[in-house]
Amino acid sequence: MFWTIIFLIVGIALFLFGGAFVKQDSKKPATLLTKIINLIAIILISGCVCRIVTKTYLTYTNPSVLQEMVTAMQEQQNAEKNKAVRAYVRSNIGEMIADAPIWGNEDAKKTIFLWSDYSCPYCRRVHNELARVMENRNDVRVVLKNFSIHGELSDAPAKAVIAAKLQGNDKATALDKKLMEKEYYTQDDMKDRSKLGEKIRKNVMALAAEVGLDTAQLERDMNGPVVARELKNVRDLAQKFEISGTPYLIIGEKAFPGAIPYDQIIEALDK
Repeated sequence: MFWTIIFLIVGIALFLFGGAFVKQDSKKPATLLTKIINLIAIILISGCVCRIVTKTYLTYTNPSVLQEMVTAMQEQQNAEKNKAVRAYVRSNIGEMIADAPIWGNEDAKKTIFLWSDYSCPYCRRVHNELARVMENRNDVRVVLKNFSIHGELSDAPAKAVIAAKLQGNDKATALDKKLMEKEYYTQDDMKDRSKLGEKIRKNVMALAAEVGLDTAQLERDMNGPVVARELKNVRDLAQKFEISGTPYLIIGEKAFPGAIPYDQIIEALDK
């Protein structure tokens, strides 16, 4: 605003006194140079006044316009992002699903991709909403993309659920449910960070045994090529879709960051 005022003053000064710097001919008082100076002055004054009026209107008179502009820009960005997501999912859905655990009917017509972290409280919230969806719909499958973003808090459970698929999607789904419903580490576990990863792994194995998994085989598979390939696929897709946090859903061909509610999930499925 400071420079706007300066340029406005310069413009007014040029308009009022600019002609004084030009040699005047009594027969031809309005020289070409004077006209040019006046034109420059008018442009400066007009531009500065417009800038001041616009800023005052948007800042003090009607600031809601700014919010509307931001919303419109976000909607445009989301539309462009969804277009890119749609194109990729259509061409690569087989690769996206190949090693991922699937919750529900594996051959369902409608697909929800869920980027989730077991140490994320918002993921537990959306998990509950998806559970309601799955209770009422048999035409939907949820593809679990276990996004390990909290290090040792989420590494073992993410690997375990992916590895559990090798013993059956039903076992992977059961372990996923256990991990989302129960606390698999305690505050006491957090006291010694040097042993936290091992404690979490043991707790995850205990839950795996509860749902009937062969834990010895599970541990071998957690360090195997399928789990490594799926974790890489999850990270690569997260980078491609600009996923920086969890939960993140792709429903059909549209992206939804955050823990969206049941009604919004149903609406997206039925579009």
